[in-house]
Amino acid sequence: MFDNLSGRLSQVVQQLRGQARITEENIESSLREVRMALLEADVALPVVREFIEHVKESALGQDVNLSLTPGQVVIKIVHDELIKLMGQEKATLNLNQQPPVVILMAGLQGAGKTTTVAKLGRWLQENGKKSIMTVSCDIYRPAAIKQLEVLSEENKLTFYPSDATQKPVQIAEQALAEAKRKFMDVLIVDTAGRLHIDEDMMQEISQVHDCLNPANTVFVVDSMMGQDAVNAARAFDSTLPLTGVILTKTDGDARGGAALSIRHVTGKPILFMGTGERSTELSEFYPDRVASRILGMGDMLSLIEEVQQKTDKEKSIKLEKKLKKGKGFDMEDLRDQLLQMKNMGGISGLMDKLPGMGAMPAGVSDQVNNKQIERMEAIINSMTPKERKSPDIVNGSRKKRIASGSGNQIQDVNRLLKQHKMMQKMMKKMSKKGGMASMMRGLSGNLPPGFR
Repeated sequence: MFDNLSGRLSQVVQQLRGQARITEENIESSLREVRMALLEADVALPVVREFIEHVKESALGQDVNLSLTPGQVVIKIVHDELIKLMGQEKATLNLNQQPPVVILMAGLQGAGKTTTVAKLGRWLQENGKKSIMTVSCDIYRPAAIKQLEVLSEENKLTFYPSDATQKPVQIAEQALAEAKRKFMDVLIVDTAGRLHIDEDMMQEISQVHDCLNPANTVFVVDSMMGQDAVNAARAFDSTLPLTGVILTKTDGDARGGAALSIRHVTGKPILFMGTGERSTELSEFYPDRVASRILGMGDMLSLIEEVQQKTDKEKSIKLEKKLKKGKGFDMEDLRDQLLQMKNMGGISGLMDKLPGMGAMPAGVSDQVNNKQIERMEAIINSMTPKERKSPDIVNGSRKKRIASGSGNQIQDVNRLLKQHKMMQKMMKKMSKKGGMASMMRGLSGNLPPGFR
């Protein structure tokens, strides 16, 4: 997400790097580039105009620190204005009500609403320690109810069964009564998606809202819709009192226009971002962290949190003890690390959180992809248990067999063996410094101000 915008903004900084000070002339030239970058990212025109005006006022005003270079000044101002644009503070769901707290999910068809219901339920269950019940009021889309039932079972959420012959209001009332009877903390209600803003369907969801009186009415929107996402949110807000937005499919959105426009145009905060297809790939929306990622500063805090939440702590402790005893980091340990990386969204899921990745040439970043993890995994799986425990015994004939068994070339096996040697050394250092999370914190602490 934001790849195109990050690339354009890094070019603006490069242009200002040779300047001695900010003048009206060079700031005009730079802001012209920023304006084009925002418009190409499909940010709403009124938002772009106001954003550019604020940046210009700040850059030419009295609040510029003369000890900074022009490039640093513009980056700091753009960073601060991006945070203001997306909301100064992280918004949260309102869960401070008598249970069951009702969350009503609304949105257009195809936005990923049903999947998001399961993702949100799992997130609340794991992070908020809440008991969750889900129910589908979508009586129109074939298999919509069954889809939510399957997703709820997969994520260990309590599912309230409904039927396509029932009225949505009737389903909602019965589900709420059942949630009260079972002393559930949260009831998440999935509603029928609309292909467009349909008056009859909007009236129906309004009736469901009135009967439930939800604490949270969340609009689920496909981020790849760009400006259309903002228009849809505005239309829904005129019918329902929306309390927040969840952006889906942000992993497939290189522009980010919806994220930058929705808060400003609708006044509704972004609560979460869907970052992939898996049920664990839902992240809280932090305006300051997203602003840093847009400007290529990375997002070390989110990366550290992911490491702490998604890595297998027992395996990490076991590996740490093993390394401290002087035992080597073998291929089975490497395979475990690759699997944990996959759980964190793979290489692509980590790259945009690392400082400086936004400035990487497109060709370089494209070469680093999740297929490499799968290739490495296949090579390790083709090894015998003895070879995995003692990779030094892998000679020419063994390499040929491993390459053939995993569908790779001998040079791929050689590359993995070399990478393993490097990781072996790195793991030895990490075991002394207190593990991966400690290493991440150290890296974050060594970044310049504004990049943390």
